[in-house]
Amino acid sequence: MKLTEDTVCEKNLYKGKVIELYLQKVRLSNGKCSDREIVKHPGGVAIIAFKDKETILMVEQYRKPLERVLIELPAGKIELGERTEECGKRELEEETGYKAREFTYLGKIATSPGFCNEYIYFYKAEDLYKGKLDRDEDEFINIKEVKINDIKEMIIKGIIIDAKTISAFMYL
Repeated sequence: MKLTEDTVCEKNLYKGKVIELYLQKVRLSNGKCSDREIVKHPGGVAIIAFKDKETILMVEQYRKPLERVLIELPAGKIELGERTEECGKRELEEETGYKAREFTYLGKIATSPGFCNEYIYFYKAEDLYKGKLDRDEDEFINIKEVKINDIKEMIIKGIIIDAKTISAFMYL
């Protein structure tokens, strides 16, 4: 059975700073048509930054859609024309004030493939050294040092609920 869907037409419904929303009419494998609402996103990068062998840097940040503060890995959106590794290095320094001598690609995930084309790419940063803290003007973050051995328990207890953060640790 053919599992692909052919796009018949597409209409842009919204274009914002971060996302675009499209309505697509698609032809299904049985020949019938259906509508798909698609969010297009440039993707992002998340970094597991090891301050030492036992300690990673995480960030606390208020997330308006959930109306709560989350503990997450440092991460950010890929800018137009930016390579994922460049994005990761930039975001690590902007959010934590650290740079890394070793920066290793781990893998990627599709965040919500039922309605969004976003991928998040994961990197491991080691041998950190001080850089320049340079956050966006609308970004308010607390840096947390967390023992790697505490991460699993924090996930189980619901202290860490961010999907990209939980997913990233599967690569270690």
